[in-house]
Amino acid sequence: MMMKKGILIANIGTPEKPEKKEVKRYLAKFLGDHRVIDTPRWKWLPILHGIILNTRPKKSAALYKEIWTAEGSPLEIYTKAQAEGLQGLLSDSVVRYGMAYSEPTISQSLTEMAEMGVDDVTIIPLYPQYSTTTTASINDAVFKHYLQSEDMPHLHFVREFTDHPGYIKLLADQIRQGISEHQPDELILSYHGIPVSYVEKGDPYQAQCQATTDALMAELQLETPWRMCYQSKFGPAEWLTPALDKTLMALPKEGVKKVLVITPGFVSDCIETIEEIESENKEYFMENGGVEFNYIHPFNDSPEFFELLKELATN
Repeated sequence: MMMKKGILIANIGTPEKPEKKEVKRYLAKFLGDHRVIDTPRWKWLPILHGIILNTRPKKSAALYKEIWTAEGSPLEIYTKAQAEGLQGLLSDSVVRYGMAYSEPTISQSLTEMAEMGVDDVTIIPLYPQYSTTTTASINDAVFKHYLQSEDMPHLHFVREFTDHPGYIKLLADQIRQGISEHQPDELILSYHGIPVSYVEKGDPYQAQCQATTDALMAELQLETPWRMCYQSKFGPAEWLTPALDKTLMALPKEGVKKVLVITPGFVSDCIETIEEIESENKEYFMENGGVEFNYIHPFNDSPEFFELLKELATN
């Protein structure tokens, strides 16, 4: 029997609007997920609802307003474009996108696929490196959707594409172009951080970030000095190091005046890339004696990335 194929690309999500109310609703879902914050619920939820959700949404909304465009959230815009680009390459399949903590939800997109007769679904979390805080939360949402279902399609999960040749080539091409254009003193690869305790419990994320870096450096054979950092620390726990912000503050004193930064763990621009990298961390570098800061944006709506998604979906 001929199956009707579907591909669901999935990402973290974004507030509906850059306003306090919508940001609070988004953060409640995101920070309320035990995959993201694995502190016991009895301890964490009172802190979340009693303190964080009464203080952080206003500040976060102001940051979202800085990156918002006339069309909306960059993450939403680019994830939708990626789904449409992949659909253009796979006319015989149904391609949709879903978000872990905003609409269209993963459940909504899977429901739509079922209504269209899809009985074979490939899930592609848009996280190159696997982590319990990201990829696992996507998988949770998929299984939760089918928990009460009488039937479910054939399911295929792309676990990661950490050192996939196509992914490494795209990154390497971006880096070569960036180095040629800007001639930096140093290249910095910045990955989103996670708490050290998660790694100690078995999360493979740190090892996968290292695997991406190793594959990239083997491909590039760089003469330019480089280093690997982690960004986006949240809360008092110990996170993976070296920290990007502290590194950028220190580099000018070491004679590194021009840096080129790339974020291999992101495939779309979002608040962590636009606001945190291009604004906040750039400021740290320049205020401490830096002369030139350049950032290589994620793949976003690049047709080459659509081709990589096609390869992930069909192999």
